[in-house]
Amino acid sequence: MTPDSICFLPNLEVLIEYNFPRSVRCIAAERRALLDFKKGLTVVANHLVSWTSEEEECCNWIGVGCDNSTGHVVKLDLYWMFTTGEIGYSLLELKHLSHLDLSFNSFHKIPDFIGSLSELTYLDLSYNPLTGIIPHQLGNLSRLLYLDLVPDLFYLHSLKSDNLEWLSHLSSLKSLKIGSTNFTKATNWLQVIQSHPSLSLLHFDLCDFPEVDPSSLSHFNSSNSLSVLHLTSSTLQPSTFPLLLNLSQKFVELDFSDDYLSSSISLSFDNMPALQRINLRGNNLEGGIPKFLGNICNLKELDLRDNKLSGSLGVVVKNLGCAKDSLEALALAGNRLTGALPDLSILSSLRKLSLSGNQLEGPLPVNIGKMSQLELLDVSSNSLHGVFCEVHLFNLTKLKELSISFNSLSFNLSSDWIPPFHLDYIDMRSCKLGPQFPSWLRWQTNFSVMDISDNNISGNMPNWFWNLPSGLMFLNLSFNKISGSIPNLQLEFDDSPFIVLRSNLFHGSIPPFLFNSGVLDLSINMFSGPLSLLCMRMNNGLSYLDLSYNLLVGGIPDCWNKYKSLTAINLENNNLLGVIPNSLGSLQNLKSLRLRNTSLYGEIPHSLKNCTALQLLDLGDNKLTGIIPPWIGERLDRLIVLRLRSNEFHGNIPSTLCRQQFLQVLDLSLNNISGDIPSCLNYLTAMAHFGSSMETISIMGIGYAMDFSGGIGEDFDEHLLVVWKGFEREYGNTLGLLKSIDLSCNKLSGEIPRELASLQGLINLNLSRNMLRGSIIREIGQLKSLDSLDLSTNNLSGEIPESMSELSFLSVLDLSNNKLSGKIPSSTQLQSFNAISYSGNLRLCGEPLRKCPEDEPPKVPNNGGIERSSEGDEGLILGDTWLIMETQIFSVGEQVKGVDQIKNGTDGGEVATQTWIERVRYKMLSIFRLFIGVCLLGFIYNFTIVV
Repeated sequence: MTPDSICFLPNLEVLIEYNFPRSVRCIAAERRALLDFKKGLTVVANHLVSWTSEEEECCNWIGVGCDNSTGHVVKLDLYWMFTTGEIGYSLLELKHLSHLDLSFNSFHKIPDFIGSLSELTYLDLSYNPLTGIIPHQLGNLSRLLYLDLVPDLFYLHSLKSDNLEWLSHLSSLKSLKIGSTNFTKATNWLQVIQSHPSLSLLHFDLCDFPEVDPSSLSHFNSSNSLSVLHLTSSTLQPSTFPLLLNLSQKFVELDFSDDYLSSSISLSFDNMPALQRINLRGNNLEGGIPKFLGNICNLKELDLRDNKLSGSLGVVVKNLGCAKDSLEALALAGNRLTGALPDLSILSSLRKLSLSGNQLEGPLPVNIGKMSQLELLDVSSNSLHGVFCEVHLFNLTKLKELSISFNSLSFNLSSDWIPPFHLDYIDMRSCKLGPQFPSWLRWQTNFSVMDISDNNISGNMPNWFWNLPSGLMFLNLSFNKISGSIPNLQLEFDDSPFIVLRSNLFHGSIPPFLFNSGVLDLSINMFSGPLSLLCMRMNNGLSYLDLSYNLLVGGIPDCWNKYKSLTAINLENNNLLGVIPNSLGSLQNLKSLRLRNTSLYGEIPHSLKNCTALQLLDLGDNKLTGIIPPWIGERLDRLIVLRLRSNEFHGNIPSTLCRQQFLQVLDLSLNNISGDIPSCLNYLTAMAHFGSSMETISIMGIGYAMDFSGGIGEDFDEHLLVVWKGFEREYGNTLGLLKSIDLSCNKLSGEIPRELASLQGLINLNLSRNMLRGSIIREIGQLKSLDSLDLSTNNLSGEIPESMSELSFLSVLDLSNNKLSGKIPSSTQLQSFNAISYSGNLRLCGEPLRKCPEDEPPKVPNNGGIERSSEGDEGLILGDTWLIMETQIFSVGEQVKGVDQIKNGTDGGEVATQTWIERVRYKMLSIFRLFIGVCLLGFIYNFTIVV
């Protein structure tokens, strides 16, 4: 309900509010009743500390109001007191109670006895986790004017009412709000509403209703008072909507948003002369805007966002008919409207215009500058082009919210132009604002939201910009080429703003005022200096900190207890050094800790076991020592990603890691870990399931909505460098789908545990460069999701299991340099790999290697009595060996070529790692050894011929 619609309701607060002088004496019995009520609360906020037996005057207690003349308690207002427990029977002693507000607390049940508080005129239990049956005893509250039973938003469909007969007895009720309720057995619901004598406001949100029998309704409009009707996100039969529109001729506001309405439903707003607001957002309406809307001459707000409306916007404006003169807000965002923008200045009263997310094209008409009443303009995410200049904004003196992002407009605003407006909301993402920083922003001194990211702005940031408004909430300058240092100003913000300066060319020290943010992302810049300045501030509002890919130096400061709300810390790829500070263990809300490639040494501090909310821990590419702490598996039981790659850890893999039921990425490669691979890895249940419930691993998301329009925001999803297929790739949007185990380049021994075959969701398995022995497990074919398998450079023996031919998704296979023997199983998949995948296994045969003896063609004697191949070419005796060597040379050449492409930025932005270079060197050495072997075999062959 909008603020204006309150004008059409009785002023309920006047009816129920009182002025209570503090001289009134409290009734002793009622004081005891209040104290008994407090005893029933299991959690009491500090607001109720005044409720004590020592304080006899209960009329002075917080939330208590007494009648001016009698001293009786008539009002109990515990709104948002963070209270939970039971609503106690002792309230029945408050026989004169007329106002009861327990909203925004944690009460779970609506007690039946509330129906005995016969003097109640106001009852608000909203935004509690309400469950169960709505008691029919509420029908006894014949004096009730206001009733709100909308539960907490997290408790969907938690209430139930099988009959609405009780509502018909609330003869004085004027305002009713109910949410998340199952009415599917209340077949009389619409009949009760139609016949109610006094109801003027009705909200049913997130409710389920049965089909209505039209014959059960009166054939005339019985409700002469209903003016505001909201049925949002509810389940109704299509035939019900026309019946709802016949409930009253006095409708002022109708809201059927998110109700699955389609164009096949017949809606008529005739005979509604008072109608001012229509909200049909988030339905399935198709085609153009119905012409009958043009007959509503008092229409002020029309919200048709997020439907499937199509056609020309010019026709839409034409169909508005007489509503053109009264319309103040028009929201058509998220549809399929096409064509050029028409002359919108004919909408002379328009204050808000939302057209984002359509297929509009062409230039922005200059007559928009004549819309002097305009406060909000949103044309973002279309295909508008042409020049945007001062004339478009010439007379928009009331403009507060501007969004023109994701278009192809070119800006031609003179450097000395002074705008006629002062914006609060500036959304100009991915436009063409650059290359100079827009100087007209100097005059926008009171904005709360600004996003000018991805605009190819370059050059030094002017110092005047950093005099940021105290009311700042969101600032995004990311993905530009802005340079310069940020001055050390003594700025204070009213709240903790979100500041994102990612991917620019800022340099110098980080000024301390930036740490007053709620989110601070300064990654991929050139900030330098020590991080000790963190300790100069204390900000419990900072929840996200990303300083990665900068030039920061020195140790990581040990003052993280000053930032208790942090959920994510990313300091990777800086010039830091030292140990991991103990104070990081004080961050009990921490979900992500990324300290990769920061020259850290020493052991993982024991205090990190307190960070039990961790989902991602990346300490890779450092010089950390000691064993992998067993408490990682015991205490950090929410881990999704554990990356300890390329350190100096030793000892065994702790079996406690098997307790990680959410773990999807385990990378312990390039360490000195020894012992067996734990057989309990089959308990990593997230890897045992096909697919994933999430594509991304999200830390947090933020958003700021424009009034009556769209909004902007930023998702802070996890990303991770994963060595896969020989390259170090960064996974972001699809990280949640990755399931990988990399234990390569260690000193692991023993056999591959058969239990690994249970991890059927595994996509990448790398056990290469260890000392594993035994055979490849027969059940390897159960790993149906495997895309990459590397078991190279171990001591594996025996045959390749037949089940490996069932790995139909396999695109990378390396079994080289083991002691495998026998014939390579026949399958389209296994024969698609080149010989290098199997090289270094001297007793292995079959395509793509040499033929196995049983597959060799028979030998025939030549004229000299010496056996030769049937082909008669002595070079073919060594043909398979030459083929392997040629294949390896070709493969290495291709890999080197790929590395060159990557260095030149032509291979998708992937970065070749030292591991890959080492692998190329190793294969070159293998080729050399193979070449010596070929030469030796040739010598022996020639010697045999001569003899």
